Amino acid sequence: MSLALVQSRALLGLRAPPVTVEVHLANGLPSFTLVGLAEVEVKEARERVRSALQNAGLEFPHNKRITVNLAPADLPKDSGRFDLPIALGILAASGQIDGARLAGWEFAGELSLSGELRAVRGALATSLALHTAETKGEAAGVRLVLPPGSAEEAALVPGSAVWRARHLLDVVRAFLPTPLDDELPADAGWQRMAHQAPQAHAHYADLADVKGQAAARRALEIAAAGGHSLLLMGPPGSGKSMLAQRFAGILPGMTVEEALESAAVASLAGRFAIERWAERPTSSPHHTASAVALVGGGSPPRPGEISLAHHGVLFLDELPEFPRAALEALREPLETGHITIARAAQRAEFPARFQLIAAMNPCPCGFLGSAQRACRCSPDQVARYQARLSGPLLDRIDLHVDVPALPATDLLGAPPGEASAAVRKRVVRARERALARQGCANQALQGQKIDTQIALDAAAAQFLQTAAARLGWSARATHRALKVARTIADLAGAQSTQIAHVAEAMQYRRALRGH
Repeated sequence: MSLALVQSRALLGLRAPPVTVEVHLANGLPSFTLVGLAEVEVKEARERVRSALQNAGLEFPHNKRITVNLAPADLPKDSGRFDLPIALGILAASGQIDGARLAGWEFAGELSLSGELRAVRGALATSLALHTAETKGEAAGVRLVLPPGSAEEAALVPGSAVWRARHLLDVVRAFLPTPLDDELPADAGWQRMAHQAPQAHAHYADLADVKGQAAARRALEIAAAGGHSLLLMGPPGSGKSMLAQRFAGILPGMTVEEALESAAVASLAGRFAIERWAERPTSSPHHTASAVALVGGGSPPRPGEISLAHHGVLFLDELPEFPRAALEALREPLETGHITIARAAQRAEFPARFQLIAAMNPCPCGFLGSAQRACRCSPDQVARYQARLSGPLLDRIDLHVDVPALPATDLLGAPPGEASAAVRKRVVRARERALARQGCANQALQGQKIDTQIALDAAAAQFLQTAAARLGWSARATHRALKVARTIADLAGAQSTQIAHVAEAMQYRRALRGH
């Protein structure tokens, strides 16, 4: 009898908990049993591993009773990432490689039937979780072996120790009882990946394409400077989608930490692309998206659109057309910046600090208040349409702004609007003022920080109290108006929040007619 242990990691949100692959060979009726709460794709590793070992010229112990345990047993495992550690465990247990030399290494990779290694999703999330564990002292000196494509992702994490292997034989040669590392040619499939921070080449549509719409452009600038959410309402063709699609281009550049977190979530979903490194994502789900597609879920839990928009923009066009359950699921992540997917068997948490940009028509036909076309909707139809958005959800959207349709003469004769680069400079200066003062964007202010950091003038405070009482605002709506006013003051370079800043912020807190 022989036993071998190989280390790997599962994917459960961004935590990537460690998994020990235990392989036991014993005499008895030949069999290959895999246990440890494995999903179907993990159980199919038996056939992939068997074929890969044989086609690579290695010995598969046909006459042994093989038991593979993925510990801990109560942690769900999915995907083909355990193919490589299972194959190495069998080779170590049968004495074909030195099992003692596997200590201090972690492996992940899917095997083809010929022994080639295929990329797996979540490589960057795995490397980031390993780096976090080392920082906390929970792991030390662990080296990670990954297939091509995955290794390049994982090496983006600073301080990571990542090796790339193209074929199962490349890994085997590195862990033979007599090391062959020094004899490997320079172009061998076994190679350590050097950390190289990629250059950010973010490409965004330019706000100069939008002509007119001064009020909407101003609202976009305020939202970008303070991290606020925004609702655009206007008739079809007024430019709501154009404005929203150019919003990411006026946001401040991503820090390395933000880029890593955003890329890690994309890696979990299998959507990571190195050419979009440090580019703020804009997620635009269709209005038929379910609540699970929007906030995440499934078994095992996968990130939804709000997590894929982490440190970026979530654009919801035709907002009232989304299912009510999907919209109501946004209420918690809009406040907390994360989403917790709780299931009977497991619990996963995903980051979801996004900026919501929503767009909607004012009525079912879309032309309520339009100067070009008459609205055909009755007051009851307008009320029912706008009532699809609940009061608590609207309460969490900081800025509401009308986007009127422009006459053709204004569009054709107007010069290009102000470019994104010029707007971004003002946004960056305002955001820097907020970070220097309180360490976060104004939208993230909570509790006592609202009172201490807003710096509200006495006259402005009295003005806001009177207005909030007359308009029937909730405490949340009042606090959000305060945060918007502080952002307006930051854009103006003011040290305190004055009546003019509060008055401008108040015009973005109007209620829809259906509420």
